[in-house]
Amino acid sequence: MYRVKLFSYHRWLFIGLIATCALTWSLSSATWADPQGPKESDYEITTMVTRLLKRDHISRHPLDKEISERWFKMFFEDLDPRKMYFYQSDVDEFARQKDHLTELAWNGDVTFAYKVFRRYLQRVDERVQTAEELIAAPHDFTRDENIVVDADELEYPKTPEEARDRLRKQIKLELLLLKTTKDPKDRKEGAEAVKKLQNRYRNKSKWLHQTSDDELLEIYLNALTTSFDPHTGYLSPETQKNFEILMRLELEGIGATLQSSDGETIIKDLVPGGAAAKSGLLHVEDKIVGVGQGEEGPIVDVVDMKLNNVVKLIRGTPGTTVRLEIVPADNSGQKVIKIVREKIELKDSEAKGKVFEVGRRPDGKPYKIGVIDLPSFYGLGSSLAINALGGDVRITTEDVRAILNNFKKQGVDAVVLDLRFNGGGLLKEAINLTGLFLHRGPVVQVKDADGQIEPCEDNDPSMTWNGPLIVVVNKFSASASEILAGAIQDYGRGLIVGDPATHGKGTVQSLRDLAPMIFSGIYHTDPLGALKITMQQFYRPSGDSTQKRGVLSDIVLPSLTSQYEVGEGDLDYPLEFDKVPSQDYQRFSYVTSAVRDQLKKLSASRVQHSENFQKLEQMITRRKEQKEQKVIPLNEEKYLAYRGNYDSDAEEKKIMEVLSNPSGQDTIERDFYLDEVLAIAVDYLNLRQVAQTQ
Repeated sequence: MYRVKLFSYHRWLFIGLIATCALTWSLSSATWADPQGPKESDYEITTMVTRLLKRDHISRHPLDKEISERWFKMFFEDLDPRKMYFYQSDVDEFARQKDHLTELAWNGDVTFAYKVFRRYLQRVDERVQTAEELIAAPHDFTRDENIVVDADELEYPKTPEEARDRLRKQIKLELLLLKTTKDPKDRKEGAEAVKKLQNRYRNKSKWLHQTSDDELLEIYLNALTTSFDPHTGYLSPETQKNFEILMRLELEGIGATLQSSDGETIIKDLVPGGAAAKSGLLHVEDKIVGVGQGEEGPIVDVVDMKLNNVVKLIRGTPGTTVRLEIVPADNSGQKVIKIVREKIELKDSEAKGKVFEVGRRPDGKPYKIGVIDLPSFYGLGSSLAINALGGDVRITTEDVRAILNNFKKQGVDAVVLDLRFNGGGLLKEAINLTGLFLHRGPVVQVKDADGQIEPCEDNDPSMTWNGPLIVVVNKFSASASEILAGAIQDYGRGLIVGDPATHGKGTVQSLRDLAPMIFSGIYHTDPLGALKITMQQFYRPSGDSTQKRGVLSDIVLPSLTSQYEVGEGDLDYPLEFDKVPSQDYQRFSYVTSAVRDQLKKLSASRVQHSENFQKLEQMITRRKEQKEQKVIPLNEEKYLAYRGNYDSDAEEKKIMEVLSNPSGQDTIERDFYLDEVLAIAVDYLNLRQVAQTQ
């Protein structure tokens, strides 16, 4: 059974993993020293991963010079994303082997990884020693100077003096952040700030020296696998165990997806119904810089901490409190928030429906619009389908069918299906659910690495809802959501409204346990990890892929989510958009180009005169400007002015709450965004009335 979900495990971790005991992990619990390998198992693992990539990856990309160059680049970026540690001479020295990495991999040779990593540890220790001096030294915050924060704009330092100055500016920025936090109780200056930063740099060195052979091999092989596409990755035995827990959806914790980027831990997604989403305190693109246990436990600095270790600090048993020190996405200064860990209940993630009365019919009575909020595609094979209280199996299609039948009893005129923040789920449910709005026919096509194409069809001739339909999407709508939205659009069955495009993940991954493959027919108990490999790709009934481009909205509404760099095209080396032959299917006449154009004009006029949407447009403009900033001033007065340009006021924060994951709510509530969707539905109904009377 396919499970299609917005989730790439490489450099991402899901903070909802089941906790079987109280959190007891600490920074001193690791017992290993520097990586000691290569080990004998590294040879078997590397050889098998290389063979599987060549044989089974859907791209059929050869392990050639291009892959070697990508691999080299990704490995160095993973180790030193801000170009703070390696010298240019280090990179040049190791680059002599760059074109031979795939050749070495064929022979299972990973000595290159150990050589590079030992040099990396050497450079880190040197920088930490320098940081000790710089942190304690006086800093002039009235001096006019800037720091380059876009790593793409940087080169590796060429001299110790250049490396020292780059580190000095980084430390100055960190001190500036600590002393200018808005909440006075969270500010740290003088000796307190010095101590915090000294501990941060000392801990980085300690954590890196505790890197195990398995962890280093995972980093190195992931640099190879993600040179093929962002969703192919090698999972070490420990990571594989966590991944399998995630796939069983045994969710306890705060319910968030984290990404490690440039040494920072960033919120990339919030799980519908999770503690974080329901709290309203954590948002996409917030950065976690510290984690504390309970109401008063000390906050551990997690800047530059390995993502697995951040996860261990955050997750814990339901009912316990975790305190997160965060830098908000709106750049409003560091603060500490509290979240009570909990288990995600089915009722928080299942489909919800509600009827709203809006506009006027020709007879003067209000239109009734039924809205369905669908956070995921759950069903048989997903533990989200199991009701923890009664053990009843819950299935997306049946839940939505029941809601639609209830809508019909209430006499609704149109249906809105909200798939914002729906990262996917089960393919079967995406097909069956789409079938509630179609007679029968192909819903999606699946192509494998051999080029074989298999159409997946809805074979049920009945239509549960045959009236007007609007599907709402955003950049977080992925995989199964894109399959449904794409089919609805291809069939002309309904309108797609929301962000310019959905996420753009049109690929399918399989998890290959390596030990049985390496030791075929031989009893072997030691786990060797797994390869998650992209083997298939999805296509719409029309033949268009959903890959990278996503599903394009018929009517675009302003939204901050469109600015987040979370789409497939924002990742490294995504597979390209392409096409396969179209299937035969019968188009409906619900949506014509004339109707679509008229609806666009009416919506654009309302948005232009909406105070909330205009405020949102200003926020989007500022977010674009902030993303384009390559440097940050280190003069305190200018830094505060820079930050003030992007601070959100109270009204903007309300708007951000509206556009944050709405599925964290217990019920569907009207807000300015949903009001515009409902207004589009009314326009749609009015235009259909006019067309039917002509």
